[in-house]
Amino acid sequence: MNAPPGKEPYHDTIYDWNLVDSYQQVHRKTVALHDETLRDGLQSAYVRHPSTERKLELIRLMDSLGIDSVDLGLPGASPHAKTECMALARAIGDEKMRIQPCVAARTHLDDVRPSLEVAQHAGIPVELMVFIGSSPIRMLAEEWDLQFLLTKSHQAIRAARDAGMPVTLATEDTTRSRPDVLYRLFVNAVDAGTDRLCICDTVGHAMPDGIRVLMRFVQDLVKGLGADVKVDWHGHNDRGIALSNALWAVAWGADRLHGCALGVGERAGNTSMDRLIMNLRLMGIIDEQRDLSRLLEYCDVASDMLGFPVPWNYPLAGRDVFRTQTGVHAAAIIKARRKGDDYLADRIYSGVPAGMFGRRQEICVGPMSGTSNVMQVLADRGIEPTEARVQALLQRAKSEDRILGDEDIARTVAAADLERAASV
Repeated sequence: MNAPPGKEPYHDTIYDWNLVDSYQQVHRKTVALHDETLRDGLQSAYVRHPSTERKLELIRLMDSLGIDSVDLGLPGASPHAKTECMALARAIGDEKMRIQPCVAARTHLDDVRPSLEVAQHAGIPVELMVFIGSSPIRMLAEEWDLQFLLTKSHQAIRAARDAGMPVTLATEDTTRSRPDVLYRLFVNAVDAGTDRLCICDTVGHAMPDGIRVLMRFVQDLVKGLGADVKVDWHGHNDRGIALSNALWAVAWGADRLHGCALGVGERAGNTSMDRLIMNLRLMGIIDEQRDLSRLLEYCDVASDMLGFPVPWNYPLAGRDVFRTQTGVHAAAIIKARRKGDDYLADRIYSGVPAGMFGRRQEICVGPMSGTSNVMQVLADRGIEPTEARVQALLQRAKSEDRILGDEDIARTVAAADLERAASV
């Protein structure tokens, strides 16, 4: 047994190497979650922009899942964007949701002013997340110098603080920015009154070692300033490791993680919020008391409103992620069930327990199936697994290039029964 103290008891037949030499602070700390689906996620070239009503539907699901904050959009982008942010923030207040509304703005007063109007209209605290590029490549392209960055970010943060708004400074492309520039920007932001610093892996450049060094740099800086400032991590998936990077960011001190439903976002997307929640739950960072029963609904609603189909093999929410047709795998699951050990049956061939998230392990019949599969599939449908039916289904499955569907099974069983009756 090597479960961390206070976590869900581990079955004595599972040895978890993840915990042998892990960073213990991961298992001690809590982390907040910030949902960017309705802002950064909508920058995707491949999603549909939903109505205000559909956005509110997703926000309600975020709130039910205990997601701590949500980015409502960029009020400074257009009059429509400001009106919509006002409506969403007001609804959060009127419905007494726990989720913290946030809005994004460039470090430009013309962007900040509409954000202040959103907070005034909502009648509840609205966090302002101001962003500015900080990497050498961005500064070169925009023809910015350091003094420009310092002046603009200080003005934006002070405007928000003077209006009583909580504020976060997000340095775009932080993971490709020079330490001397970051040092000046962060000291400047703390001096202006920022509540949070957001470390942004804007183009998905970061690797685990880079995250370790960068997060230590930021944590040491904040500690040295004696400031009560939290640190966010915002990651993109260009290298395909956004989720892993978010978990590394937690290990090295991030207080809040950003993500989008189903990992949508510009180019290769952002950190997947649903997969992040799943992993944090499995790691014990999200405790067992939090109700995650609507996590699949969150995925389904996001998929529908964004016009973004969930791949069949997508972790947790994909149609086929808890299905197996392989004979050896199915036999092991069935044997575990016969022992009356649901814990074992749900984990023997799955690193994610389906039952923990409202799903179940499903045995199918296909070209790689054996007799155990067929008997279980028939039993699951309340059909007596006679020899004739089992052999007919097994023969049919071996002749196909895919898993048999319900209609295939029903027709094969009916044909076997007719053949059996004719031979009597």
